[in-house]
Amino acid sequence: MALTHLQQALAQFAAEREWEQFHSPKNLVMAMAGESGELLEIFQWLTPEQSDQVMGDAERAVQVREEMADVLAYLLRLADVLDIDLEEALTQKIEKNRRKYPVHLARGRADKYTQLGG
Repeated sequence: MALTHLQQALAQFAAEREWEQFHSPKNLVMAMAGESGELLEIFQWLTPEQSDQVMGDAERAVQVREEMADVLAYLLRLADVLDIDLEEALTQKIEKNRRKYPVHLARGRADKYTQLGG
């Protein structure tokens, strides 16, 4: 399902419940941050190796999927409310990052672009 269809489904869900009144950009960002925190909590005390295997635990896998879905839902609602085309925004951001992180300088490095030299 395309992002626009998901946005429409979420908008309809909110409209049916008369929740648009609560979906100000501020509230949506705060809700998204809360859900991101719930996702973070799942990983908080895991070792890097344990985090790599998190989807192997059926109960944790469900938690991860649900929290990621919640984050995405709020992001899509926020984009809808602010009239942002997320596909276009992400495409532009990828291009911007291509320029900031050229392969020949960034390959295998986690440095910020200002530290790459070049």
